[in-house]
Amino acid sequence: MCPQFFFELSGELKEMPKAEVIGCLEAETDGFSVTDSGPGYVIASFNGEFFGRAAERLALSHCAGRYLGEYISGEISGFDETMLPAGTFAVKGKRFEGMMADADSQGMIRRIGGMLSKYNDVDLKNPDFTVKMHMSDRVHLFIEDHTTEKNLLEKRKVSERPFFSPISLHPKYARALINMTGVRTGGRVLDPFCGTGGIAIEAASMGMKALVSDFDEEMIAGCRENMDFYGYSLEDFEVTDVSGIAGRFEDIDAVCTDPPYGRSTKTGGENIRDIYRKASEAVPEVLKPGARAGIVLPYPASFDTMKLEGMYVQRVHGSLSRHYHIFRNV
Repeated sequence: MCPQFFFELSGELKEMPKAEVIGCLEAETDGFSVTDSGPGYVIASFNGEFFGRAAERLALSHCAGRYLGEYISGEISGFDETMLPAGTFAVKGKRFEGMMADADSQGMIRRIGGMLSKYNDVDLKNPDFTVKMHMSDRVHLFIEDHTTEKNLLEKRKVSERPFFSPISLHPKYARALINMTGVRTGGRVLDPFCGTGGIAIEAASMGMKALVSDFDEEMIAGCRENMDFYGYSLEDFEVTDVSGIAGRFEDIDAVCTDPPYGRSTKTGGENIRDIYRKASEAVPEVLKPGARAGIVLPYPASFDTMKLEGMYVQRVHGSLSRHYHIFRNV
């Protein structure tokens, strides 16, 4: 029986962090099953050798690790023989979005520490590892084996790049968009509205082959400059309108893109809805059968050319919401 792993999700964008976890597991494991999920968490069972590769891709999860079980106050039989890794440990608790506000979290931490200290010593100052207590609809315990590197993602945000436009996805959302397509490490990811290259940078950072196009030659040059700044390179690039990608690229494993919204972006004078229509026709032509496209649009959309599998909304400000669409090529 495969072990279970607990993913502690961020509280933003509702179901999108869960969709990202599932996309990463689809991409990096040889099979998995989601055994439970709830406010701020996903529990999945799969071969443990794939855990590191899947967890390292995540952007919208705080941390992840081996699942120990559900804690019910007064019932300790389920944990009295729990075998932890060698070394000292500490127990740390976290309420998801203020849930279980009336629960005595420090009392639970002490009881859990006592339960788990049969074979391991507690060290509150410098433990070898941490047991996390996630408090939401229930109390779950897991070993913190991986923590998302938020600082690294911040270093790749648009203002840190040598060439930038003020309108660009934050690296964590660009990364999540890619992950939700389920594209594997080494896969070919195309962004046909590459702009300053934020999506291409995240694809390359996860070991994928980044390909880009844009109708604006300056953007292609800037994208290449940014990729070089972070030590990555493009697999291929082209200066072309989105309608031209079908004759230029093929066998793409995922299309991930954040097209212009028509606020202060360059569109060459073309109507935004016409651009989206052209994209809906061209993207299936370059995608492999069954492959997915992650497309960010300012409103909910559906296309006859692809099957909509999911959509996740991000409120940006009063006049703008981003809608993260996941389409499958059929």
